[in-house]
Amino acid sequence: MTTNSDNKQANKKQKPVIGKNSKPKLNLSWIYMAIAIFLIGLYFFNSSPKPVEEVDNIEFNEMVLAQEIKQLEYVKKDNRVHIFLKENAILQNSEYEKFREKNIDGPQCFLNISDFQVFNENLNRLKERAIENRLAADTSLTKSDIENDYEFPLKQNTTENWGRELIWWILPLVFIFVLFYYSMRSMKGGGAAGGGIFSIGKSKAQLFDSKTQANISFKDVAGMEGAKYEVEEIVDFLKNPKKYTELGGKIPKGALLVGPPGTGKTLLAKAVAGEAKVPFFSLSGSDFVEMFVGVGASRVRDLFKTAKEKAPCIIFIDEIDAVGRARGRNVMSGANDERENTLNQLLTEMDGFSSNAGVIILAATNRADVLDRALLRAGRFDRQIHVELPNINERKGIFEVHVRNLKIGPDVDLEFFAKQTPGFSGADIANVCNEAALIAARTSKKQIEKVDFLSAIDRIVGGLEKRGSIISPQEKKVIAYHESGHASVSWLLKHASPLVKVTIVPRGKSLGAAWYLPEERHITTFDQLFDEMTATLGGRASEELIFGQISTGALSDLERVTKQAYSMVVYFGLNKKIGNVSYYDSSGQSEYSFTKPYSEKTAEEIDKEIHNLIESAYKRALDILKGNKEKLDQLAAILLEREVIFAEDLENIFGKRPEGAAEIQN
Repeated sequence: MTTNSDNKQANKKQKPVIGKNSKPKLNLSWIYMAIAIFLIGLYFFNSSPKPVEEVDNIEFNEMVLAQEIKQLEYVKKDNRVHIFLKENAILQNSEYEKFREKNIDGPQCFLNISDFQVFNENLNRLKERAIENRLAADTSLTKSDIENDYEFPLKQNTTENWGRELIWWILPLVFIFVLFYYSMRSMKGGGAAGGGIFSIGKSKAQLFDSKTQANISFKDVAGMEGAKYEVEEIVDFLKNPKKYTELGGKIPKGALLVGPPGTGKTLLAKAVAGEAKVPFFSLSGSDFVEMFVGVGASRVRDLFKTAKEKAPCIIFIDEIDAVGRARGRNVMSGANDERENTLNQLLTEMDGFSSNAGVIILAATNRADVLDRALLRAGRFDRQIHVELPNINERKGIFEVHVRNLKIGPDVDLEFFAKQTPGFSGADIANVCNEAALIAARTSKKQIEKVDFLSAIDRIVGGLEKRGSIISPQEKKVIAYHESGHASVSWLLKHASPLVKVTIVPRGKSLGAAWYLPEERHITTFDQLFDEMTATLGGRASEELIFGQISTGALSDLERVTKQAYSMVVYFGLNKKIGNVSYYDSSGQSEYSFTKPYSEKTAEEIDKEIHNLIESAYKRALDILKGNKEKLDQLAAILLEREVIFAEDLENIFGKRPEGAAEIQN
């Protein structure tokens, strides 16, 4: 189904739903924070008490003479003497006020010494001098009376806290080791996942085997009968190899799935994985590409090494054009291009000196024209399986697959929808079914009805209706005549596509849209193409006939007609002046060429013939509308009133279509 709207509704991506039993992942920052808190706590809470401040020898001597010292403790490790003062001395001496609130249990201060033996001798001499001075001052005293006043314990702490020292040395090392370990795990990307710096050369292929079999079979793949037959033969060989080897036959080493986007190439590969019952490696061509030199070739080697260990098996490479593009195309990259090195390794692994017995390669692409010829030769990809857009019967089968899990009403006719969706791929049909379910749910229906499917088709083809758009009455009238011109000319021409409906309700970026039902054909004649061009230009011709001027509303029409005329003249050889020549390059080499395959004189002739072809189609459309001006006015009036008209309205006004024209599928 075609329309003059250039936009299609994109598929909506759904956010993944997180399961209820999903566990939170361990955050490495929590581990680092816990270790840091532990170290800080160990420093503050497990450290020994420190004296308040240091005193010099004079102050120490005064303390000894004043009999204020309760105890001394020599710490060998620090080579200092901790001084414990008497409690009454602290309370009575104003100079010791700083000791009253903190560190009152001692030590209150410390004295740095150079040698303990020297310190002990000096301390004894100081005590003796103090005793002598008191005896000289008071003759009534004896030495034995005052000797005990200057005696206080002097302990020697020669032990060292090796445990704490060991902890202070080991804990930082443990912290560094843990940090290094988890950093390496992060860089490895989870080991076998193949995403880190230590496994960067490993293959990223996802393995499906007996434990992780895909749940898709050939029953889930509708249409593509020829392609299914080809891959079913490969699966049958893997299951029953003797059936083929007894006759001396060999299974093809590789098969290339070629077709437009959305036709089901990847789905077919998933069905092979589900049916084969052998190890199935799945990856994309972009998985070989990396910023580091040599990684792509390394991943190719690792992929085939793993595949040989699990043979017989299948390797599926999706979008192989990402790595298999023809060598030498990019003149700016030089000979040592990383992608070319990866391709060279892939060519060697697929058919080199080493044997790959039991390893079958499937690949998919929609750009087979850009692939390297060495990749397509026999012995590598022996078969090219073309997966084309489905025909009417295949579309019906695809609809049946996608409505299995839908609650559809009794008025849903899948054969009718298959007729209404020519040119739709399998992905488009899947989108239609999903969009119909959403539309039905939006209106709180219990089942999906026919009108929901039709609305879904309209939305995908033409875009979302914008009924809130502000359009002036004059613009609306121009749009109505424009669309009526398309409908009128297409109805009156034999080979033009029959009309399904016309609307002047804005959709997407278009102000109006017309739905046609093109005939499904494999070859097209000049008359058929010329009628289609004439019908496409009917909108602009109608504007000129009614209003005497043209507008910018025919941009998409002009673009389509110009491309069609260019193809007729340059590619298909349908122009008498240019002749039976085609400048189409199926190899894709001209894509990178700055020169045209024809001379400047021929280019002028081509431009002239394209212009004459388009102008003759436009004049033809104008003449048809001039001869049916009253009917055109009548159709435009109905369109302005209803905003939507159908094929029945055109038949009531213009009568039946010309004899031999394609019929409307009801």
